[in-house]
Amino acid sequence: MPILPSVTLLGHGTPDAPALFDITVTGETISAIAPAKDPAASRMLAIPAFANAHDHARPISPTSFGAAGKPLETWILSLGVMPAADPYLAAAAAFGRATLSGCGSIMAHITRLHGPMSALDEAKAVARAAKDLGTRVTFALFMRDRNPIVYGPNDDALGGLPADVRAEMESTFDRPMPSIAEQIARVDAIADACQSPMFSVQYGPSGVQWCSDKMLEAIADASARTGRRVHIHLLETMYQRAWADKAYPQGVVKHLKDVGLLSPRLALAHCVYARPDELEMIAEAGTTIVTNASSNLHLRSGIAPISAAIKSGCRVAMGLDGSAFDEDDDALRELRLGHFLHGGWGFNEVISREDFLSNTIANGRFANGAPGSGKIAVGEPADILLLDLNKLDRDAIMPVEPIDYLFARSNASHVSQLYVAGKLIVDQGRLTGIDHDAVQNELRAEYRSKMGQKKGFLKAWHSCEPAIAAFYRDRLGCC
Repeated sequence: MPILPSVTLLGHGTPDAPALFDITVTGETISAIAPAKDPAASRMLAIPAFANAHDHARPISPTSFGAAGKPLETWILSLGVMPAADPYLAAAAAFGRATLSGCGSIMAHITRLHGPMSALDEAKAVARAAKDLGTRVTFALFMRDRNPIVYGPNDDALGGLPADVRAEMESTFDRPMPSIAEQIARVDAIADACQSPMFSVQYGPSGVQWCSDKMLEAIADASARTGRRVHIHLLETMYQRAWADKAYPQGVVKHLKDVGLLSPRLALAHCVYARPDELEMIAEAGTTIVTNASSNLHLRSGIAPISAAIKSGCRVAMGLDGSAFDEDDDALRELRLGHFLHGGWGFNEVISREDFLSNTIANGRFANGAPGSGKIAVGEPADILLLDLNKLDRDAIMPVEPIDYLFARSNASHVSQLYVAGKLIVDQGRLTGIDHDAVQNELRAEYRSKMGQKKGFLKAWHSCEPAIAAFYRDRLGCC
């Protein structure tokens, strides 16, 4: 029965007279919260563990592979330079970074398979990494059946390229995919083999532009039949908006409703170019929007209308998307950036700091299928993040509200401990379940040893990238 002694809880006490509490954990659950018996010398702020509701478990930053400063449409293709890696190491490295910043629940929308093992065996490796770390993971395997290179026929972008360049691009990205039924069955088989209280499985259609209407309808039917949640990208870029307006003049969100996907079981990543009427439909359906502020900036996508989404009553969660502001998967910094961008301007507050914190955590847990409401309360899962107030209060000039420190300057360096399901999984900046530094070093060595395999792709990509950029500028450059 571990006890977290003398912690500060937001909204209790005053800066001059902070209220301190002892939190008792029995098994995986908070069993008691009582006034502290003995004030501790160290000052700890307890908040619920973060829910990272949109991520891709990328093993290493794409910037290290030359992908910085590109819009999504060329950035995502430039990742073809990344060799396949050991899926266990890849997942452990990615989950470890997010966990170190306080994430107790992580959505892993896997967008590529490493091979040559089966998708099921890769999923088992990811589940093993999650178990070793002790964090909650939600797994969604990519599903797609159209537009593997650009939002349209390959000829429209690659037609003028040398044959060897086009062949390299198509061999890398335009490989045969299993049928729609086989892709759904693959997800169901992963769920049957890997699902547990700490590891859940969702359907992961990559995006409307990458999934046919028949695929979206089939996924909607499977979700309704199984109760399994669905995670999809939507309207991330101006080019996706322009494509969607041409493909679905009646409205892409209405299309999702018509095929049966728009429901509380659906999470929509990004929604940077969602319009007011679409936000109203999303809110009415109880669908979750997962905002990814840093990723949207890194990929030159824009600033999502999250203030409008909140005003419309949408569920809004937060995701790191493997591309936090400093490429360090820091959930605390991402929280702060999100509120700075969307909390309101001047004296016109859209959402308070307290509500932004609690709502993004609660909605993220909901989207990820994690248990509990995301509160520190008796009977809730013991997913608790402790931040060092002595470090946050670096100047120690006068008593200040802890939430001021949280939103002004907190980052992963202020994490003292993280408990998930009552288990201590981060302690003083280190993971208790794995040697994260060793995992990352082994992964880097593996990549370095394999980069020679990608000389052909790199050569072809240098010729192909201008053609891809021209396709979007010339054909989809106007929203």
